[in-house]
Amino acid sequence: MSLDPQARQLNDAIAQTHPQVLEMLSKRGQAIYFPKLGVLSQSAEANGKEINATIGIALEEDGSPLCLPSLSDSIKLPKSNAFTYAPSPGRPDLRKLWKEMMVRKSPGLQGKTFSQPVVCSALTHGLSMAAYLFCDAGDKVLLPDLYWENYDLIFNLAYGAELETFPTFNAAGGFNVEGLRAKLNQGARGKKIVCLNFPNNPSGYTPTIEEAQAIVSVLKQAAEAGDKVVALLDDAYFGLVFEKGVYEESIFAPLCDAHPNLLAVKIDGATKEDYVWGFRVGFMTYGVQGGTPALYESLEAKTGGAIRGNISNSSHPAQSLLLAAWSSPGYAEEKKRAYDLLKTRYDKVREILAAHPEYREAFTALPFNSGYFMCIKPVKAEAEALRKKLLAEYSTGTVNFGGILRVAFSATPTDKLARLFENLYQAARGLTA
Repeated sequence: MSLDPQARQLNDAIAQTHPQVLEMLSKRGQAIYFPKLGVLSQSAEANGKEINATIGIALEEDGSPLCLPSLSDSIKLPKSNAFTYAPSPGRPDLRKLWKEMMVRKSPGLQGKTFSQPVVCSALTHGLSMAAYLFCDAGDKVLLPDLYWENYDLIFNLAYGAELETFPTFNAAGGFNVEGLRAKLNQGARGKKIVCLNFPNNPSGYTPTIEEAQAIVSVLKQAAEAGDKVVALLDDAYFGLVFEKGVYEESIFAPLCDAHPNLLAVKIDGATKEDYVWGFRVGFMTYGVQGGTPALYESLEAKTGGAIRGNISNSSHPAQSLLLAAWSSPGYAEEKKRAYDLLKTRYDKVREILAAHPEYREAFTALPFNSGYFMCIKPVKAEAEALRKKLLAEYSTGTVNFGGILRVAFSATPTDKLARLFENLYQAARGLTA
């Protein structure tokens, strides 16, 4: 593939200090660039001129965005913050604020150097852009066997990467660090892509402090041994930890400067953290030991180019609304109220399971301590048959994940949780009577 001079310029900037990061990029990732010599640059040059006939939007006679009153009357934002295009990498003020918030939420990032977050259209799009940038057909993505089914569509079907799994839990019911180590050590040294999702969907498990430290150590050891490790960190449910002793920061914090051969890619956003599932605003952030401004600016430019060639840009009104919310004096208290509600439901699930030891005759609960979900594994009943019986006879919906049922306590009113688990118990008994 013949590379555009703008792509070569970005690649040269990456290779100057981190040639190993250039090796981590896919063929697409090496070829992509953010176009600075075309429509965007020419529009920027015309900005502020008396007549600007460059950009593809429509304006009123007074120069404000042309929009339909039936829409603008429903939106309190200024028209320029809702109806115009946002930059492909996202609003600069939003990116800056999210980076500041990342450090507040993960104090281990204080004093560390990492990229400016790039705005994507929430987590699914961020993961897809990560696959675009780092996955060639036939590359292997290493991950626990309990994973979000969308990974199959993103990594495998869209980009041809192969998912290689290891058991999520060890015999003691903790995160299977040794399973991760074994997968990393398989085969020859080279590029290794790892995808970690904490709190995990579907299990609702986040590693303990000791397990998180062990994960960091395993990834660092692989990098020290010569692997070029791309750590994709799906932080969709970040912040929803409900037990003491569980690692509360993003694992991006210790990984972002762990080793020059280890590139950490944090993929996160407002969807679950701020309860705005329809806004579709996420972020991609890069960190590697010794990362320079030129390296990060090049990775940001490549990410912005991939986004521009994929969806042009993420929702401008959603970005503007989030910027207003995050700047609101009541934001922290509002977040606490939402967290407390989910914590109440989590505690209620724990209380129910502890009060009903007989439930263990019908199903076992997989380890869980965080997030939106917990999972049960039927003892004798077949999971799909149990799911269908719950729907047909108990008016209860769950999700079958290959032999386990995912239960979203996040979406279940607190006063219905006891009935939910009693329904699970009775339906399972009915199938095996």
